[in-house]
Amino acid sequence: MSTLLKIEFVTAEDHADEAGIFIATKVPHGWEETPCGPGRRFTLYLEDHPLGMELIRAMETQFPDSEVTWSERESENWAMAWKDFFNPVNCGETFTILPPWLEDGSENGTTHIVIEPKMAFGTGHHSTTSLCLATIGTMAKDGVIEPGQSFLDLGTGSGILGIGLCKLGLTGIGLDIDPQAIECARENAEANAVAQSMRCAVGSIDFLEPEAVFNIVVANILSGPLIEMARDILLHVRPGGSLILSGILADKQKEAVTEAYERLGIGAPVINIEGEWACLVWERVEGWDRA
Repeated sequence: MSTLLKIEFVTAEDHADEAGIFIATKVPHGWEETPCGPGRRFTLYLEDHPLGMELIRAMETQFPDSEVTWSERESENWAMAWKDFFNPVNCGETFTILPPWLEDGSENGTTHIVIEPKMAFGTGHHSTTSLCLATIGTMAKDGVIEPGQSFLDLGTGSGILGIGLCKLGLTGIGLDIDPQAIECARENAEANAVAQSMRCAVGSIDFLEPEAVFNIVVANILSGPLIEMARDILLHVRPGGSLILSGILADKQKEAVTEAYERLGIGAPVINIEGEWACLVWERVEGWDRA
């Protein structure tokens, strides 16, 4: 039977923010973060043992004065492990992300996105996900995002952003280069009753036909790929459509990503920041040279 790797990482409080950013760039799903004496404890679970041991070695190298311990547990207990600390996540005024065992059918003024925690995919606890959903909710309230529009969710992971857009009445496609992520996204789309509105497929931006364009393109990935694929991403934004980019460190990466897209002639974005992370938004993309 396969096992999970439970990693506990304890660091001094003055290194905690740096440690959180470090983990966020290595692990795409959520983790538990709790006070531990004068410092902070990070607890996370990984299914892939080679990746887990590599992460442990990287932690020990990056934070030599910190304590890293690990243990194994049966993967069938994965859901039970999450039940200890998976709390609902409020994303702005529109969305709440929660696990199946906390869904009681009453939305209490927000739209619920039900996510089954998995070993390698987003749960909504990461700031970039909640920041994107809060941005999407605000754009819907402002009438920029409307029912009947189409969307592309590039790097869909567990499908959270695409599911949120579907629940606002949009239809579209979620792409990810990881086949397991796509399987997870499909399961979550089914669980949220939007499978008919969201097609999921393995691939990156080059999966799409050249003529495929969308009213909303959202990409919550890493700054490097966002810069490298800037022109290809823009080619799939319908003229007058919106572009939402995240997975970008606010103090180190947002200028470089912004510059890559401004060079293509779409102007400056609105920049939303949550903690260490930035979300770049162009509400009306038009007037740039697509040749």
